[in-house]
Amino acid sequence: MMQAPPNGPTETGFSRDLLGALGAEVSAKVVAAGGDVAMIIDRDGVIRDLAVGNEDLARDGLHDWLDKRWTDTVTLESRHKVEEMLREAAGNGNARWREINHPTPQGSSISVRYLAIDAGQEGRVIAIGRDHRATAELQQRLVQAQQAIERDYARVRDAESRYRLLFQLASEAVIVVDATNRKIVEANPSADRLVGGAGGPLVGRAFSAVFDPGARDAAVSLLAMAQTGARLNTQATLTSAGASFVVSASLFRQDRTSLFLVRLASRDQAAAIRDPNQHLIDMLDRIPDAFVVTDEKLAIVAENNAFLDLTRVPSKEQARGQSLETFLGRPDIDRNILVSSLREHGSIKNFATVLRNTFGGQEDVEVSAVFVPDSSVACYGFTIRSAARGAPVAARAAGDLPRSVEQLSHLVGRVTLKELVRETTDLVERLCIEAALELTSNNRASAAEILGLSRQSLYSKLHRYGLGDFPN
Repeated sequence: MMQAPPNGPTETGFSRDLLGALGAEVSAKVVAAGGDVAMIIDRDGVIRDLAVGNEDLARDGLHDWLDKRWTDTVTLESRHKVEEMLREAAGNGNARWREINHPTPQGSSISVRYLAIDAGQEGRVIAIGRDHRATAELQQRLVQAQQAIERDYARVRDAESRYRLLFQLASEAVIVVDATNRKIVEANPSADRLVGGAGGPLVGRAFSAVFDPGARDAAVSLLAMAQTGARLNTQATLTSAGASFVVSASLFRQDRTSLFLVRLASRDQAAAIRDPNQHLIDMLDRIPDAFVVTDEKLAIVAENNAFLDLTRVPSKEQARGQSLETFLGRPDIDRNILVSSLREHGSIKNFATVLRNTFGGQEDVEVSAVFVPDSSVACYGFTIRSAARGAPVAARAAGDLPRSVEQLSHLVGRVTLKELVRETTDLVERLCIEAALELTSNNRASAAEILGLSRQSLYSKLHRYGLGDFPN
């Protein structure tokens, strides 16, 4: 009798004294069936021989089943299956695969599918089993996946129900428009009551048909602007009652389709939901000085029309999100000064710098700014005015030297430090020569002696700075 070695599976095969008596037909069935484990069971249900061809099953202790009743090697709920299989095999019934569970020494169980065949001699039965754990695991994963899908579907269904309820009960008129053909695909009851009227349901109608002929171009333009990502409001006259409404539109995607969400409100409704700070916003939008608000990274979040005029940006939507450094300050100089001063002191006033527009132009400006760290989102506020509005520094002609420290300070950031030091040296040298000439009543020989220069060096410098009368 063969037993599985404790270190691995036994070679597939049965002892000759047991297999030799099998007929050719039975042997063919055994060979055709094949499996991970095969057992010869006597008429009393005792396992008399077995062969294991699966290493995993061998490690689970199947070699210990020899000389044990088959029913003693299975779990309690599988015993009746074993008894039915033995009876069917003994009665030459139709063999069928049955799933049997076996306990393991580790306290778990393994699932094996068996087929029992009558051996035709002394009531013996051949049971061939296939390890079913991989299939069972896949089935378990499938069940878990199905349960997860059901949970997700329930959440989506609940969310859709809430959306539908909100959409239907909302007092605000809301219309959903297909971005491809500009036809209305959904409209809530408020929209039907507000603009449907005698024209019938809104769904299926062209969006522009809702408006008077004179307002249809504005409605089409509104959708075109919303398709570019801009959030805009416009006023148009509806055909239903000839009333004027504020219409806003925004673009969104659903199921790989682009749609417009259009909201309509009467003038009274628009005034009721108006931002309480709108008056302040309107005032800032009309002041002559440029005003801009940025986040902590200096990205623009709000601006007025004067800022657009200075920077030559076509619209507020195009300015939003851009860095203020794109327009304001000398590169790598003013940003650090501005940010550090604002964080340290909270505000600055009349900071001299330059502003660049989108066409490459540049002008001198003065900046006053404030840092607001205690708001819901920390931000910076800047007011920018042209330096020409204050007391301008007299511009010097090409080739002239600065006449004061104030003029030199305005060169910081516009020229390199090397050039600035050279200009400073020239300024000091010129002022000293002028003072020496004044002390000596324009006696150049005495002035050269006072300055410790030779006459030739003094004449060269006088010519260089344009002091005195020299022929061209």
